[in-house]
Amino acid sequence: MKGRSIRLFLVDGAPGGIITAEIMNWTGHVLFGPRSRLADLIQREEVKRTGVYFLTGLDPEGGYKPMVYVGETDHVGKRLAQHNKDESKDFWERVCVVTSKDQNLTKAHAKYLESRLISITNAVGRGMLVNSTQPDYAQLPEADTADMEFFIEQIRVVLPVLGLDFLREAPRVNNRGSEVSADAVAKPAYDVPTFELNSKKYSLAAEAKEIDGDFVVLAGSKAQTDWIGQETNSSYKTLHQQLSETGILVADQGSENLSVFREDYAFRSPSAASAVILGRSDNGRMTWRVKGTKKTYADWQEEQISGVEGEEL
Repeated sequence: MKGRSIRLFLVDGAPGGIITAEIMNWTGHVLFGPRSRLADLIQREEVKRTGVYFLTGLDPEGGYKPMVYVGETDHVGKRLAQHNKDESKDFWERVCVVTSKDQNLTKAHAKYLESRLISITNAVGRGMLVNSTQPDYAQLPEADTADMEFFIEQIRVVLPVLGLDFLREAPRVNNRGSEVSADAVAKPAYDVPTFELNSKKYSLAAEAKEIDGDFVVLAGSKAQTDWIGQETNSSYKTLHQQLSETGILVADQGSENLSVFREDYAFRSPSAASAVILGRSDNGRMTWRVKGTKKTYADWQEEQISGVEGEEL
């Protein structure tokens, strides 16, 4: 993938305030900010237009995934003011508004974008979608549909830069074991090995690859069925439970104490992956090893850093 240039502007001069984001040659405009600045945000001209918006925040019950609400409206500012009074949506802490600089987004366009973005958020699985319904795609002419799909591609580029990952599709691994991402992201400059985690005590084995910043545990890897750690409020314990409830981890027919990954799953770190697999908190940097060797993930990463330092010297 070629490099992209995204222009970020800190409206308040501070990273925690209101931020605008634009991509050259894209008519879209992104406005992002904390709920605490809502009074200032809804006074801006951008939010008086037709557009789509995202409300995001942490799960108050301690869930591992952020909660996300996707909406559309003819006047984003008025709708956000309504949501601020809605106690059923009290979870949100940040808001992201997407409109068009040329103001050519129509109500039909916005409905199409809303439906597609809800569908993508559901499919990606990085966020907990709050929407109770998923509206059907608005019927658009063929050319408009193509324009809106391009519009969505740009949204999916910008939002992760702002720290919103719920539209960023998880990478997948092909049958030959080499990494590929859904967006055909180029392989990194260094060769990424397969990592393995083996536990004789629990008779389990798992494999993973690091792809595009995610630590992807491969389908067929085994994990503890139950959380055996003493931690009561661990986010990894919650994640372990969620993966079982959503069918990512399913019962292993060969052992009543083990589950198996039904599909590849992207974790944020080696430690998150090893904790879920072992059913307790764990330092994955020391537990995962390069397949077929005794080299830990930490050792392997240090080799990459040392190699770069050596080249620069």
